[in-house]
Amino acid sequence: MGGTMDGTRQRRRGNTRQRIQDVALELFAEQGYEKTSLREIAEHLDVTKAALYYHFKTKEEILVSIFEDLSRPVEELIEWGRQQPHSLETKQEIIRRYSESLMGAAPLFRFMQENQATVRELRIGEMFKTRMLGLRDILMDPDADLVDQVRCVSALFTMHAGMHVLQDVESDPEEKRKAVLEVATDLITQAHRGSGAA
Repeated sequence: MGGTMDGTRQRRRGNTRQRIQDVALELFAEQGYEKTSLREIAEHLDVTKAALYYHFKTKEEILVSIFEDLSRPVEELIEWGRQQPHSLETKQEIIRRYSESLMGAAPLFRFMQENQATVRELRIGEMFKTRMLGLRDILMDPDADLVDQVRCVSALFTMHAGMHVLQDVESDPEEKRKAVLEVATDLITQAHRGSGAA
C-alpha cells in the first residue's frame, strides 16, 4: 500500500516540476529570459517562492532542466545513430526522427532562436552545440568533401530555420514539417551520393 502512495506522490511532484517548466518557458519566450524573475514564475503558478525553490534554485536550473527533458530524444537518437551502418537509410531515418523531436521541443527552440545572446552565455548553449556536433558526425561521411559537409550541416540548419522562419506562414504545421523534412532529406541524400558512399 505504501508503495502506491509513494508512486502517486512522485507523479504529483513530477507534474509540479513540469508545470514550473511550462510556465517558465512561456514567460521566458514572452518577455525574455532576463526580464523574468523566479518570483514572477511562482506568482503565475500560484505557489510560494519557497515551493518553487524546492524544485529549482535558479532560472538557469529551470532552463537546463527543460532543455535536458526536451532534448532527451535527440540524445537517444545520437546513441542509436552511432550504432548503425553509415548508410543513406540510417541518415534519412535520423533526419526523420530529428524532425519529430523538434516538433516536440518547438517552444524551447523558439525561445532559443529569439534569445540567442542569452543562450550563448548559459550552459544550454554548450549543450546544444554538443548535440549538434553529435548529429553532424553521424550524418557526415568522414571523407566527405567540403560541399557535402556543408550539405549535412545545412540539413540540420534547414530544420531549425524551418521551425522558426515558417512560424507565420499560413499553412498546416504538419505540412510545414513535411516540407522542411523533404528539403533536409534531399540535402542529406545529395551529400551521401557526393561522398561516394554506398
